[in-house]
Amino acid sequence: MSEYQQIDAYLEANLDKSLAELGRLVAQPSISAQGVGLKECAALVANMLRERGFTAEIAETEGAPVVLAERKGKSDKTLLFYNHYDVQPPEPLELWETPPFEPAIRNGKMYGRGVSDDKGHIVSRLHAIDSILQTEGELPCNIKFIIEGEEETSSVHLHDFIRANKEKLKADACIWEFGGVDHRDVPMQYLGLRGICYVELSVESLGIDVHSGLGGSIFPNAAWRLVWALATLKGPDERIRIPGFYDDVIPPSERDRELMEALPDVAEEYKTRYGVKQFIKGLTGGTDLKMEEVFTPTCTICGLTSGYQGPGSKTVQPAFASAKVDFRLVPDQKPEDILKKLRAHLDAHGFEDVQIKFLGGEPAARTDPDHPFVRTVVQAAEEVYEQPMQLVPMVGGSGPNYPFVHDLGLPVATAGLGYPDTRAHAPNENIRIDLYLKHARHMARVIKEFAK
Repeated sequence: MSEYQQIDAYLEANLDKSLAELGRLVAQPSISAQGVGLKECAALVANMLRERGFTAEIAETEGAPVVLAERKGKSDKTLLFYNHYDVQPPEPLELWETPPFEPAIRNGKMYGRGVSDDKGHIVSRLHAIDSILQTEGELPCNIKFIIEGEEETSSVHLHDFIRANKEKLKADACIWEFGGVDHRDVPMQYLGLRGICYVELSVESLGIDVHSGLGGSIFPNAAWRLVWALATLKGPDERIRIPGFYDDVIPPSERDRELMEALPDVAEEYKTRYGVKQFIKGLTGGTDLKMEEVFTPTCTICGLTSGYQGPGSKTVQPAFASAKVDFRLVPDQKPEDILKKLRAHLDAHGFEDVQIKFLGGEPAARTDPDHPFVRTVVQAAEEVYEQPMQLVPMVGGSGPNYPFVHDLGLPVATAGLGYPDTRAHAPNENIRIDLYLKHARHMARVIKEFAK
C-alpha cells in the first residue's frame, strides 16, 4: 500500500471512533455569547491535544481562554491551525429535531450545535494527525494549534493576544478554521474575509414610556428619532452616505475578476435557497453579482427594538430605541476609522443624542491566490475530491484573519467539511459524514506535502 492508501485505510477504519470523540466535544456546551461552558470546553480541547503528544496550555484572556498547543516534527517547517471551540446560542430550541447538545447521527449526517462550526473541523484535523502518527510514528513537520473561545462574538481579545504571543505562534503557514464544498460538491478555496464594524445605536428620549395620547403630539419619540438617524446612513440607491466611508477602499484587481468569472453563477441558487425575488442595485446575476457580493462594503440594519411588539395593541410612546448595525468592510477600511466617521456623520446631522456602542470588529485580510502554500492546499485536495479546489479571492463573511496575515505574516488557506445545508448558526446544524472523512484525508495530505 502507498503511504496515502495506508492513511486512508486508517481514517476509514477509525471513523466511528473519531465521530464518538466529536460527539463528546459537541455535548459540552460552549456558548460565548452567554458565557456558558467556555473554561470546561477549553480544558476538554487541551486534553484532546495532549492525548496526541502535544504540549498544550490554556492561556487566560480578559474573555474566554485560548488553547495553544505544539508538537515537533521531522522538518523545521511549522504549520499553524486556527480553530475556535465556542458556538452560537442554540435558540430557538423548539426547531431542533434532537436536542442541540445531544449529538445524533441519522441519514449519513451528524447533528448538534457546533458540529460544523467549528468542532467538527477541530476533531477531523485531529483524526488526520492520528492517521499520520499511527502509520509513520511521528509528524513530518511541526504543528501548532491556536483554538480560541470568542470567534462567535467577534474575537474581541484575540488580536491583542496574538500580538502578545508572536513568538509562540511563529509559523510558516496557516490553515483556517472553515471551508467546504459548494452546491455542486466542488471544494472551494476561500482566500480572504471581509472586515466588520458592528455597532449598537441607541437613543433615549424620555425617562419612561408614555401614553401615546398624552405624549404623541408634544413629546419626542425615541423610535422615530432612531429611524430618522438610520435613514441618513444609506440612500435608496444603496450608497452609504457617511462622508469618507469609501475613501480607503481598494478596488478589486483584474486577477480578482478573473477568479470570480470562473465561479458558477449563483443567482438561481440564491433565489431557490433564500427565496430572493430580485437583487438590489439592478443586479441580475453573472460576474457583476459575484463581484458586488464581496468587494463592496455594506451597511446592514440587523435588528430594531423599541416600544411594544407583543400581540394586539398598546398605545405607548417609547422612551428608548436601539438598532444593531453591521458594516462589512473591504481592504483597506478599518473599523476604528469607520467608527469615527459614523460619529461625525450623526453629529453633523443633529443626532448627537444617538449613542454608539461598539460591539466588535476587525479589518479585512487576504492571501495571494498564487502563493505556493495555496497551491499546495489546492493540489492536495484533487485526489480526495476527484477535482481541483476552485479559488475564491474573498468571501462576504468576516473573521479574525487580519492578525494572522498582517501581524504573523502568514499565508492563510481554507479547507473544511462544510456544505451549503450545514445550517451553522441555525437549528439542526449538521455535517455530512462523507465530507468529515474527506476533510481528514485532505488535511493528512496537506501536512505531508507542506513538510516536503
